[in-house]
Amino acid sequence: MAMQYEEIRTKPVRAHALSLSERRRLSISGVEDVEAFDEERVVLSTAGGDLTILGSGLKIEKLSLDGGELLVEGQIDGLHYAQQTANRRGLLGKLFG
Repeated sequence: MAMQYEEIRTKPVRAHALSLSERRRLSISGVEDVEAFDEERVVLSTAGGDLTILGSGLKIEKLSLDGGELLVEGQIDGLHYAQQTANRRGLLGKLFG
């Protein structure tokens, strides 16, 4: 008699943290996906909720979705968290999904 089992895959729970240096360098952990970005706005999903970064001259210097890390440089004027919405696919998911 063969046993049947179902493989269950869950996302590992990642710690979410922000580190801002002189409003010019923002390091974020717990990043799950990047939804959109340009020089004035970066929108991403994190373990702590959806986050929008506002500023000017923003550049993504480092992105590791496997490690959940993001480094943004530029003039950072604001950070805004929003409620997470279910079943949303980010920019990278739309491109490669």
